[in-house]
Amino acid sequence: MKRTIAIVAGGDTSEYEVSLRSAQGIYSFIDKEKYTLYIIGMRGLDWHVQLSEGKTLPIDRNDFSFTKESGEKVKFDFAYITIHGTPGEDGRLQGYFDMLHIPYSCCGVLAAALTYDKFACNQYLKSYGVRIADSLLLRTGQSISDEDVVEKIGLPCFIKPSLGGSSFGVTKVKTREEIQPAIAKAFAEAREVMVEAYMPGTELTCGCYKTRDKSVVFPITEVVSHNEYFDYKAKYDGESDEITPARISDNLTDRVKKLTSAIYDILGAQGIIRVDYIITEGEKINLLEVNTTPGMTATSFIPQQVRAAGLDITDVMTDIIENKFH
Repeated sequence: MKRTIAIVAGGDTSEYEVSLRSAQGIYSFIDKEKYTLYIIGMRGLDWHVQLSEGKTLPIDRNDFSFTKESGEKVKFDFAYITIHGTPGEDGRLQGYFDMLHIPYSCCGVLAAALTYDKFACNQYLKSYGVRIADSLLLRTGQSISDEDVVEKIGLPCFIKPSLGGSSFGVTKVKTREEIQPAIAKAFAEAREVMVEAYMPGTELTCGCYKTRDKSVVFPITEVVSHNEYFDYKAKYDGESDEITPARISDNLTDRVKKLTSAIYDILGAQGIIRVDYIITEGEKINLLEVNTTPGMTATSFIPQQVRAAGLDITDVMTDIIENKFH
């Protein structure tokens, strides 16, 4: 009997379209001889299963099922969450699936909520000795003067939503005049805004997943943006070079991989995560952020790293699904 898998995509943030692209990637990666797959789209209270020829049917949120036109009820054995942003990356959907006893692909409520809040996650990992940039947090209704930003963080700096991803609402600020507009832009995306010191260096990203019987850290990718920083266009419109494996020393490669594995364990992560770093002078490793539902389009970092490792992405997907049933 084939297990029925829901690939859950969409969400309530600017990353909606990116998430739908990840869902198509995951659909192409999962073994269709072993599993029956459906893509579930979510936006607000509109939850639906996508069928052929553009048809959709509503999801019953009482038990996360849908009923075919024939009257047959379809329930899911497993959910592969690929929503970037709320409610799939911040722990809300994980709590819902926990209550329904439906296993899912990524980390649980606490780890998801913590990693979704970049500021909170970085401060938490700092307590374990992980290096991070100096930063400040603003919540809705709070403000900061240009002078305080310059004095406490310095210029240039990054002003960005503390919640969210894909570089929406991010500004690299170089002058005092840009500070307040950048804060307003970030608040348009999220209720928490982070003011973070700029760290010149080499940007790296490293994926990892673990099951009951294996621990896999993928080859590291070096990111060389053609733009001012690794912005949306660099991420999704090809305006960057992504070099896997990264052009770094064996010693640094080993240290980044060990730190990625340690962060996975500290957070109690599950499924695939991706950790982003900046390497500053003297090969110092600085954490940027942790992604617990990383992008999974055909050109995303994780599929690139899986190929560079000589692994088959279909086998990796099977590992992650079957790990929840042993």
